[in-house]
Amino acid sequence: MNYIKHLTGFYEKVAQDNTLNPTHISLYLALFQFWNFNRFRNPVSISRDEVMRISKIHSKATYHKCLKNLHYLGYIDYQPSYNPFKGSQVVMLDFAGELKPTPKQIKIKN
Repeated sequence: MNYIKHLTGFYEKVAQDNTLNPTHISLYLALFQFWNFNRFRNPVSISRDEVMRISKIHSKATYHKCLKNLHYLGYIDYQPSYNPFKGSQVVMLDFAGELKPTPKQIKIKN
């Protein structure tokens, strides 16, 4: 897992998506940090309180709305547990393969 390529692919996808706002991006980066701590293994067990703290989201309603948006828009696969003693699961989808090669500039000699 090349996390630099993954984040670059994520940012390229975000740049094309007008439905996301900074709160979505902050939440995604907090989830990415949990994935990193899990050595990039899926699924990742998450704690709502911890993810909210890391992402600086203070409203549970905003947290759940953004999490569901990220799921429906294809950024993550969110699997809620509905059990207060068991964390929900998140599968981080791979964006490293979605990178588009940038064309090289050709110098013309006169």
